[in-house]
Amino acid sequence: MPTKIALVDDNFRLIDALAQNLRQFEEVELLFMASDGAEALALMQENLPDIVLMDIEMDGMDGITTTQEIKKLYPSVKIIILTVYAEDDKIFQAIQAGATGYLLKDEKYARIVDAIESTMAGDSPMSPIIARRTLQLIRLMPAPNTAPQKTINYDQTVQDDFNLTKREVEILKLIAEGTQYNQIAEKLFLSSKTVSKHVQNIYEKLQIHSRAEAMQFAYRQKLVKE
Repeated sequence: MPTKIALVDDNFRLIDALAQNLRQFEEVELLFMASDGAEALALMQENLPDIVLMDIEMDGMDGITTTQEIKKLYPSVKIIILTVYAEDDKIFQAIQAGATGYLLKDEKYARIVDAIESTMAGDSPMSPIIARRTLQLIRLMPAPNTAPQKTINYDQTVQDDFNLTKREVEILKLIAEGTQYNQIAEKLFLSSKTVSKHVQNIYEKLQIHSRAEAMQFAYRQKLVKE
């Protein structure tokens, strides 16, 4: 069954080109296109997509605000930001608003479809430059004041303290480095389904829900280098 998607962007030439190209992939079904957040929310009352590809800067209701509203009204709908903006504040705002993924508009159409599929599998796809900047942002974030963070220097200690397996720690480190599911599968000689199951286990054991949180955990536990 194809993944139901919606496109939200006020660049009519770009959104038409994107729609035409995505229609060539049987993995996705385009439900509707909208020029801003208000129009998207109105259309979603009748046709609820699995994933929304969302621009950030739009006349009317912008992408960040729309993402927040969608997550309030339809928590199960996933948002992939698709934009030209790679600025730190835009990335941070999108993640805070509830975006699952963040891609730049110069990505190839096949890569966008791959990102849609990996999002449905539980991943948080990011363009490589966005993954690097997200990690940089996380490094600059202060540790929570509610509990002191223990410095952990060895993979084995992380396995013991958080009940992760050696393979799960290995995958967690790759996730934190911005590696996508299919690349992890190729690197570790695993199937994509097996990688998805490992990631699900990691998220459950660490009580996290996104790639950004996985990056933050891995950085604070010294699993990735600065």
